[in-house]
Amino acid sequence: MGSKHPRDQALDFQGFLNDLQDWELSLKDKDKKMKPQAFENEKLKGSSSGKKSASDHLKNYDAISSLSSGFMTEESIPDAASEKELGNEYFKQKKFKEAIDCYSRSIAFSPSAVAYANRAMAYLKLKKFQEAEDDCTEALNLDDRYIKAYSRRSTARKELGKLKESIEDAEFALRLEPNNQEIKKQHAEVKSLYEKEILQRASGVLRSTMQGSKKVEKSETKVNGHASGVAVVQGDQAKKNSNKVSMSVEEIKEKNAQAGSRIKGQEVDGAHLTGGGVGSETVKRSKNNRKQELKSSVEELASRAAARAMAEAAKNINPPNTAYQFEVSWRALSADRALQVHLLKVTSPSALPQIFKNALSASMLVDIVKCVATFFREEMDLAVKYLEKLTKVPRFNMLIMFLSPTDKADLLKVWDEVFCNEATPIAYAEILDNLRAVYCLKQ
Repeated sequence: MGSKHPRDQALDFQGFLNDLQDWELSLKDKDKKMKPQAFENEKLKGSSSGKKSASDHLKNYDAISSLSSGFMTEESIPDAASEKELGNEYFKQKKFKEAIDCYSRSIAFSPSAVAYANRAMAYLKLKKFQEAEDDCTEALNLDDRYIKAYSRRSTARKELGKLKESIEDAEFALRLEPNNQEIKKQHAEVKSLYEKEILQRASGVLRSTMQGSKKVEKSETKVNGHASGVAVVQGDQAKKNSNKVSMSVEEIKEKNAQAGSRIKGQEVDGAHLTGGGVGSETVKRSKNNRKQELKSSVEELASRAAARAMAEAAKNINPPNTAYQFEVSWRALSADRALQVHLLKVTSPSALPQIFKNALSASMLVDIVKCVATFFREEMDLAVKYLEKLTKVPRFNMLIMFLSPTDKADLLKVWDEVFCNEATPIAYAEILDNLRAVYCLKQ
């Protein structure tokens, strides 16, 4: 039989101690009765009497009590840490189901990012990728800078076919630890798979387009001695179209002969025969007008559709709680600055330091400042608050110190042309001048 679980051992010893307490009380009663005879019996019979004195019993009790107290230390009482360690031992032995049970008990005692991430790793070994992704997400909700959780979720998402999200996790982990060779390799592998998937999709679309298209060749048709290119479709359909063209040409000849007029060119079944004709200019103008009207209608419909799409997208934008959530949403909205502005506005300025912690990148900082500049004129007070709270983000001074010359030039341009131009009220101009110094932007 295998050894008992520490919790079972603890319960056994607790019961054993209760028995010892009862035994101690009974010994004390016996001790009172036996004490007068104990000394005399010891002299006469010595140790051969076979009876133990009360002191012997107490000595044994002390030894057992000492032994039991050694087992009942705080380390042996089941808790989150001990269950996690036991789970780690099972994982090393490749007993992944038992490891999951231990990590689950650890989480029940006290949820931690490490326990969730470890359970996710066990789920990955059992190919339970959805459970692994969920556990990694829970781990990142507790600690949004836990690199192993990003790496393991990237693996789970890759197996689930969420290649784009998998790349984002690997990229974020690399920002936290740029020199991690294992994550670099993981990022390269997922990116390669994603690029192959895009190529396969593009090839599929191209093949279906090629299969659906018909081969067309041009033949020369002469009408009234003039050569004109007419598209002839191969096969039976080509013969039908050719017959239609011939019939139409004959009809035109007959009508022209009856009217006694000469027509140099006409449109026959969509093919324009060279030369000028009666009312050709009117037809051209009519066509141009219809095209222009159609174009205007399409543009108007597209504009309305875009406005509706933007409104719907804005409704679905929720305040981010972590740097990862903010960055993923920000990049997803990169094609529309107005939606990025909306994302920023649903995020309280005072929440920025807590959201980004140590995960704010230089490129993200510069992009947020540029975004703030777009609504500075309409909401100066809010814009200034964002600029001020960004300076409270951990490692802000280090980010500013290592900004590239291009990024510094971009920020300086924004300050000069938007924040501190002649139209800025004096009250805000003074604050922004002070912030210029904090952002290390020399005039």
